Amino acid sequence: MQTAALPHVSLVPVSPVSPGHFRQILDPDRYREFSAAIVRAREKLDGRVIWNVNSTAGGGGVAEMLRSVIAYVSGAGIDARWVVIQGRPEFFEVTKRIHNQVQGFEGDGGDLGEAEHGEYARALALVGQELATMVRPGDIVLLHDPQTAGLVSELQQRNVTVVWRCHVGADAINARAETAWKFLMRYLPGAQAYIFSRATYAWKDLPRERIVVIPPSIDPFSPKNNAMTREMAAAILINAGLISGFAAATPYYVRPSGTIGLVSRRAEVFQLAPPAPATRLVVQVSRWDRLKDPIGVMEGFANFVAPDTPAHLLIAGPTVGAVADDPEGAEVLNEARVAWERLPEAARRRVHLACLPMQDLDENAAIVNALQRWSEVIVQKSLAEGFGLTVSEAMWKARPVVASRIGGIQDQVEHEKSGILLDDPTDLQGYAAAVTRLLTQRATAQEMGQAAMRRVSENFLTDRHLKQYGELFARLVE
Repeated sequence: MQTAALPHVSLVPVSPVSPGHFRQILDPDRYREFSAAIVRAREKLDGRVIWNVNSTAGGGGVAEMLRSVIAYVSGAGIDARWVVIQGRPEFFEVTKRIHNQVQGFEGDGGDLGEAEHGEYARALALVGQELATMVRPGDIVLLHDPQTAGLVSELQQRNVTVVWRCHVGADAINARAETAWKFLMRYLPGAQAYIFSRATYAWKDLPRERIVVIPPSIDPFSPKNNAMTREMAAAILINAGLISGFAAATPYYVRPSGTIGLVSRRAEVFQLAPPAPATRLVVQVSRWDRLKDPIGVMEGFANFVAPDTPAHLLIAGPTVGAVADDPEGAEVLNEARVAWERLPEAARRRVHLACLPMQDLDENAAIVNALQRWSEVIVQKSLAEGFGLTVSEAMWKARPVVASRIGGIQDQVEHEKSGILLDDPTDLQGYAAAVTRLLTQRATAQEMGQAAMRRVSENFLTDRHLKQYGELFARLVE
């Protein structure tokens, strides 16, 4: 993907997409309300640029969500732009540490002291200087996650409206989360608003009147979520090397621009042999992150699901190194590979670790779409989760989900209605029992899948997200 780059920031090109697409799936009243909200926002924000600033253009839920939201905002006639910040590996080591500790986990065990403040502030001072040449008085700058918190002060001085959004958090605050928030609070005062995905994530020392809760969303028309026939899903997965066989169709997908793309790249897969097309698949899609617990997912399946069902497990993540702000990805993948190699051969034959190609983000999305639609059960056994967009993605495709009762996952899944929630994600037998139940009780799995699709349609599509953003930004510039 090409970007127009300065030394410390990159402007990510996003093609406009008409919000009129939503007429296809929304009921008339909801679509009229959505259209009216767009008109109001366009009038209020005329002449302003809405800047979104984060630390990666691909490989995670935030980047994916930004791509869709910005496309629709631009398609609505509002000037929206996306900037990705750059930094040294040392900067991203610090921000990954903050990211882990905000969620209550130790991460790499390193400090968040004055040396880390120095690295963090130096990197963002350079970014801030370049951003200052791009923004204009009256613009709105939406900063995303801990990587950007240190930009608040510099941008404030430019007479722009500054909003900081944190996509992660913890249900219960412990000492690690306290440390991370103490670090961030040196930089956060002064923003006009603070957006969180859940009310429980909002830090206690931030001004309550400036806190806004806006849950994330999925784009039903993106290559990851748009309609796909089973024949096309099979062709894509065969071409990507994720199942065996010969494709009966050309593996194509539709890009947001309306042009056609072909799935031509193969995944890098650790496996003894690809599963056959008739194999029943249990799938987890996520970054290679210890908080997604890929080893626990694998070992729970191998020890407690595989003996009782003929299913296979496929854990899919991005090609390591493709996610700029995640320096631990290669380590976690290697840990998972070593754990896979230690499985007994019979179990190892039924477990697959796939690194999906990231050179073309739309192609990657189409592969994930096919994989989620091909699966019988989708797992998200995270130890911590800000929201978990992969859960809504699976639910939108009417797939039953087994997921941890943590973070935003519990806002999406209604236990025993639209999926199964695990009270203790470290209980591998409990996780396995839930997966086995959905594999063996097909009517229950189908009912949960249909309820899941309705749940996402009503609550977690982009039209709701856009409406909330428009209302907030219009209020802030009054």
